[in-house]
Amino acid sequence: MSSATAYPPEERLAGGDRAIFNLYIVTSLLVFVLMMLLGLVMRLAQGTWLDIPADLFYQIMTAHGAAMVGTTALATSAVMWFFLRKYVRLSTAIFAANYVLFLLGAVLILGAIFLGNYGGAWTFLYPLPVSSQNAWGNGAAVAFMAGYLAIGVGFLLFYLDTMRAVIRRYGNLGRALGLQWLFGGEIDKSHPKTVVASTMVMITNSIGTLVGAIALVMSIINAYYPAWMPDALLIKNFIYLFGHMFINATIYMAVIAVYELLPRYSGRYWPISRAFLWAWAITVLMVLSVYPHHLLMDYVMPRWMLVMGQVVSYTSGVPVFVITAYGALANVHRSGMRWNLPSKLIMLSMFGWSAGIVPAIVDATIRVNQVMHNTLWVPGHFHFYILLGVVPMCLALMFHVIDSRASASHGSLSNTFGFPAFLLGGLVFVMAFLAGGYISTPRRFAVHLPEWVTYDQWASIAAMVVIAAMLLFTVRIVFGLLKPAGDVDAAHISR
Repeated sequence: MSSATAYPPEERLAGGDRAIFNLYIVTSLLVFVLMMLLGLVMRLAQGTWLDIPADLFYQIMTAHGAAMVGTTALATSAVMWFFLRKYVRLSTAIFAANYVLFLLGAVLILGAIFLGNYGGAWTFLYPLPVSSQNAWGNGAAVAFMAGYLAIGVGFLLFYLDTMRAVIRRYGNLGRALGLQWLFGGEIDKSHPKTVVASTMVMITNSIGTLVGAIALVMSIINAYYPAWMPDALLIKNFIYLFGHMFINATIYMAVIAVYELLPRYSGRYWPISRAFLWAWAITVLMVLSVYPHHLLMDYVMPRWMLVMGQVVSYTSGVPVFVITAYGALANVHRSGMRWNLPSKLIMLSMFGWSAGIVPAIVDATIRVNQVMHNTLWVPGHFHFYILLGVVPMCLALMFHVIDSRASASHGSLSNTFGFPAFLLGGLVFVMAFLAGGYISTPRRFAVHLPEWVTYDQWASIAAMVVIAAMLLFTVRIVFGLLKPAGDVDAAHISR
């Protein structure tokens, strides 16, 4: 890849590809904003600035959690598809089917919540969906789980299609990962980082999605035939393997934007290396074995699994993150890169990812986990790496794409106001979560004690700032996507 080519011809979108990609982006942005507003409602309620019934709070919490995870996956799958299609032949029909199934799942989930009153959180943790103490009915629980199943089927189709395309191009998944170069041999420097990262995602998240589907089917069967009772510990393991894998896959799909875009803005080639290949190969195993750190308080778990979960937690984020962060910093150092909006967002994402995993590793320590896991510390860490890590990666691609369709707008509100507002608001927002966790504010409580309210109010103010920035970004990107592709100088990447 030539680092001077900002908008290579093979990335141009036309016809159906462009229409579907635009639907992914516009839908993701609109749902992001809507779910941020629901998140603000929860923080306002906890901060005593808004009065809502407790049952509505838990319905909003369920919608916010489920939709944010699903929409983040939708946006990051668009990132992966946009770049991977340059190297392998992907099916546009499957990409469209994933989108349709996502919409179907979203309708079922939102209907179950706001029409059927379902409020059991994103985890659908057995047997809660069918043991609601009459807060909602079986129909609502099944509709919620069926919505998840529809979304899962869509993503599984997407991953199977990427597998098919990669195997056809590279022979097998091992060669796509670069396993043939781990212990020696001359590495093919033209082997795309995008293919390596995508292959890791399609292996791990197809397994996670299948496991999640099994848990969903078991729960749906139990809803209609209560006499058949699945093993509670087994199904909990399945749910958390699925949940952990699904949200982690969003990071690994989104980071493809960093590998593809940063060299274009720095003007420097970013070569593939043996360390890079080792990092992604090891991560395939680590990301599948780390999920027991969610179950450290389940003392009936096999001891070796809890030990594994803690040990792997300390190391699982290291290989890919260190290689990516070090490579990004080395690529930018003394490059003379012009700090436009996409390049700012890319470097912000490196910070958000690195800082966000620190409180996650802290919480994965058993002695800390016993005290902190059921506090706001946990939503603090995952809001950190999603809001300031994954979302900026997606936004970087979106702004890059709209710059390829029209001349850059210097001094735009997105750059001069939107970016600093998003950064500062995001930092205050996640720090309010972490500070609340530090003083042992419980997670998932609709009503907070007076001692906790100040943190909720700071979080509410910060959320308003983030939402304002996100609205600016959304308007700029949506209008940019509607413009026809223009003749843009390939090296002109200033914003």
